[in-house]
Amino acid sequence: MAGRRTRLLATAVAAGLALAGCGGGGTASGDIDRLEIMAPADPGGGWDQTARSMQAAITGSELVDSVQVSNVGGAGGTVGLQKLANERSESYLMITGLVMVGAVETAGVDKRLEDTTPIARLTAEDEVVVVPADSPHRTIEDLLAAVDEKGQGVSITGGSAGGTDHILAAMLLKAKGIDPAKLNYIAYSGGGESLAALLGGQVDAGISGVGEYLEQIKAGKLRALGTSGPKEHPEVKAPTFKTLGTGVELINWRGVVAPGSISVEAKERLVKLVTDMHAGPQWQDELKKRGWTDTFQTGHDFNTFLTTEIGRIKPILEEIGLVK
Repeated sequence: MAGRRTRLLATAVAAGLALAGCGGGGTASGDIDRLEIMAPADPGGGWDQTARSMQAAITGSELVDSVQVSNVGGAGGTVGLQKLANERSESYLMITGLVMVGAVETAGVDKRLEDTTPIARLTAEDEVVVVPADSPHRTIEDLLAAVDEKGQGVSITGGSAGGTDHILAAMLLKAKGIDPAKLNYIAYSGGGESLAALLGGQVDAGISGVGEYLEQIKAGKLRALGTSGPKEHPEVKAPTFKTLGTGVELINWRGVVAPGSISVEAKERLVKLVTDMHAGPQWQDELKKRGWTDTFQTGHDFNTFLTTEIGRIKPILEEIGLVK
């Protein structure tokens, strides 16, 4: 593991060269004739949407002649991660994110994010904890106190086990000193299923990305108890968990990585390409259309962020019994 972390941090040096090149006379992203972007999930989800938004922005900005998107679904993205490890193209990107950080730990796979070449963090979405409108729980403190008192008698729904929603639930319990064994987490494969369970009174609370529940929050059918981002969400009238004294902050981030075997020059080209894409109006339009928060980051900052995320997620998954 130590060697892998060293490799991950060492890529910051190459990223710094790439960013320096962006300032003037660096390698042009136009040197990439054909780019492939892999979404390590089935079509339609957040990773697939990110890949196709990148495709639209890069081709719309005429940065690359041809951009192809492929889907490799399975096991929280770890099937795609394995494919990336065997990829020898130097014009190849894979979408990744917080869900994959957890999936690598729970699946126990031999290929990890530390074995890739980090390129950029792109977007993030706040998580939100909600209850049905007629719930007796008016605040997040009410809900957590009920979990502490009733344990498995309080059900909280969200996405896949070990995913972002599950991680947030564990973090909130830990912040209040509540035994994670008391968490009754009901996992669904998508936000639609968890929403149906909430509206049907089958569960006490739900956790998901803001976008999944926003319409029902605005309609008054769900009550938001708090959001997980660094500042209040502009469309959700609820405090952040950080300001409520829990110290909990979590964003469901997405970014791109390349094969670990690529050269420094290839990384430089890819960083510049994604930086040019981010600066263009086509990508900014995609952000607005999708309602994504712009959290663009490359170089040392992204390497440090990724290393920190990997380091903090595993202990949380161990505490809720998903990793031994």
